[in-house]
Amino acid sequence: MSAPHPLNQAVIAQALHDLRNGQLRRCKAMGFGEQELEALKHPALVSVLANATVSWCSVKVNRDVLQRLLSQVRDVEKEIAAVDRMLRLNASTEMVSKFFGLTHQEVALRREILGLPKRKGRHPVLSEAQENALWARWKPAVQARRGVALEDDIAMLEIALDLAEEQDLPASVIWAIIRSWIDQGLV
Repeated sequence: MSAPHPLNQAVIAQALHDLRNGQLRRCKAMGFGEQELEALKHPALVSVLANATVSWCSVKVNRDVLQRLLSQVRDVEKEIAAVDRMLRLNASTEMVSKFFGLTHQEVALRREILGLPKRKGRHPVLSEAQENALWARWKPAVQARRGVALEDDIAMLEIALDLAEEQDLPASVIWAIIRSWIDQGLV
């Protein structure tokens, strides 16, 4: 005797689950009509369908939906990479929360996953020489990205992260200084 077809069993299991939970639309989207849905209310008929050795259903890929889902996965991967970069460059929890909406607990968990040490206290204030050096690098970086508005926080964040990497300074300190310069109208 041949084994039941696994696709049939999966479809029946999903249809029964949907029926129990009042998801008639999902059953109809799978291809079940009223007559088939009525048959699913009888255990003997369900058993015949689930144990059939020939496939009575097929799978069809909705390419548009599949592409949207894959695009969402890529977007999430980019977001995770951006959060990880911020944390590695010592961005504050508040910065990560502002740009990505993560809670303090989520940021702490991400730091732990990355193996970053727990931060204690505030980052040091830059010396006048460090701040002047930062200004000398920031001003040309902003000018190099023509058309970037100073109010464009995402663009300013990218510049701040690049400078944090380049200057080996905490991103949170650089971000605070850049925001201060912009708020004071020094640019």
